[in-house]
Amino acid sequence: MPHKATTFRIEPTLQTGLEQLSKILKRPMNQLVNEALKDFVIRRSQAAEQDLSETLAALRAYRRRDPGFKAAIAAAAKAEATYGKDDPAEGQVVIGELVDGRLVEAAGPVQAEIHKFLHG
Repeated sequence: MPHKATTFRIEPTLQTGLEQLSKILKRPMNQLVNEALKDFVIRRSQAAEQDLSETLAALRAYRRRDPGFKAAIAAAAKAEATYGKDDPAEGQVVIGELVDGRLVEAAGPVQAEIHKFLHG
């Protein structure tokens, strides 16, 4: 597979170190960068694979303990029943319209006139 030219921005101190190492080892900077990136990609992909494997195993174990997520659904239903209309996550219904990306709540005639006065 042919190499592909790519542009990266490297911190000046890292660039200096890479240039010095290239001279000491008598190897092109391109070769050193490719070597370093290969090692980095291998290490990070192995770590990511391990994290994903652990997450998948935990999810499978949970699913075996709670097939159909019945316990999770029951807990959600119980929370809804417990808080009812006082649930802080429910929020409030606001009636109005978006004007220039801002919500303008519906107002009575006096408030509407004040809004016109303030906002044109």
